[in-house]
Amino acid sequence: QLQLVESGGGVVQPGGSLRLSCAASGFTVDMYSIGWFREAPGKEREGVSCISSSDGSTFYSTSVKGRFTISRDDAKNTVNLQMNNLAPEDTAVYYCAAAPTRLCVMYTYEYDYWGQGTQVTVSS
Repeated sequence: QLQLVESGGGVVQPGGSLRLSCAASGFTVDMYSIGWFREAPGKEREGVSCISSSDGSTFYSTSVKGRFTISRDDAKNTVNLQMNNLAPEDTAVYYCAAAPTRLCVMYTYEYDYWGQGTQVTVSS
């Protein structure tokens, strides 16, 4: 059974950092493209970042580029999202998801497996 479990969310002040982790079971993260998405209250789920299974290439949305870094740890079978210089508009539930594609894309319909989400709140 393929499963994804996110961790690392919490409450942080503006300008702070958090590191989210997505632990996979039932498959290896290098066989799927892994994406991070977020959903804020009253807003649609949006793509944040992803890493491709084929070559490890990465993608970032405009809103997080330069602040967030996605990485894959094959030994631990996890994909991490380092989030720096957080702002209140980053507040959302963050989800990781797996897509059976060689190159990652940020369309939710491409992703077959989803974690349960982890809350990130940026507030002073």
